[in-house]
Amino acid sequence: MIELKRNIFYKYRLAIIGVIVGAISGYLYYYFVGCTNGTCAITSKPLNSTLYGALMGGLLFTIFKKKENSAIKNLNNEQ
Repeated sequence: MIELKRNIFYKYRLAIIGVIVGAISGYLYYYFVGCTNGTCAITSKPLNSTLYGALMGGLLFTIFKKKENSAIKNLNNEQ
């Protein structure tokens, strides 16, 4: 069970780190910049800003994930 959790974390580590960094960044943006009159959809509430930052952080960090070459994958499975 612990081995499975490690494998899942290792496989999705960039996305998990991106979500954490994005959530922190989103909240910090709300706290320091925010929206003064409350009409901004994303930055008017801390929850909205944090969730939006987490989504953007996860998407940004998964851009850097390397894709495995399918020819090498097939070769390894045949051996």
